[in-house]
Amino acid sequence: MSENQLREEIARLSRSLFERGFSVGSAGNISAAVEDGLLITPTNSCLGFLDPARIAKLDREGRHVSGDPPSKEVFLHRAFYETRPETRAVVHLHSTYATALSCLADLDPDDCIPPLTPYVVMRVGKVKLVPYVRPGDPKSGELIRQLGGAYSAVLLANHGPVVAGKSLVSAVYAAEELEETAKLLVVLRPHATRMLTADQVEELRRVFGG
Repeated sequence: MSENQLREEIARLSRSLFERGFSVGSAGNISAAVEDGLLITPTNSCLGFLDPARIAKLDREGRHVSGDPPSKEVFLHRAFYETRPETRAVVHLHSTYATALSCLADLDPDDCIPPLTPYVVMRVGKVKLVPYVRPGDPKSGELIRQLGGAYSAVLLANHGPVVAGKSLVSAVYAAEELEETAKLLVVLRPHATRMLTADQVEELRRVFGG
């Protein structure tokens, strides 16, 4: 896929997320790797109305080389690319239910999206809760680097989900799956809930990877 095609795809998928309520206003940001750097949605832009030509481009050293100014969460994105070499895209949303979970006080910080369905295991894997820092704080990148590439998805405490993927489409799908699982967890929270067993999770990982 050429850079221009990737810009169009970022805009198309961003609009789809916005229209289905996965982001509101200027919340959320998406990036994708290109041969000579990184494309990332501009700061204070709305995912529903992106101009592909104005999507920010950074070089391999993180310098802004074209397009509008990049998202203030660029530190967060770059940390995933640096610690997970297979990463080709990163999706950060403020989707309602995943963000709601990120505000709860009783989450397991090492596995805050438990294995409720096979697809959250297959597409998302274990999700780490990352301590709160203000949006745009470079420390967010440091916190991701400290994970050493062990997680492809995290919940930023009191902020929202971030998902890395091997392609733009797979990262978007994983972010959607995380949000839908978070919705199920919130809906089921008052009820005794059956999770997948350790053996069932291991079978999914063996058959489908992750």
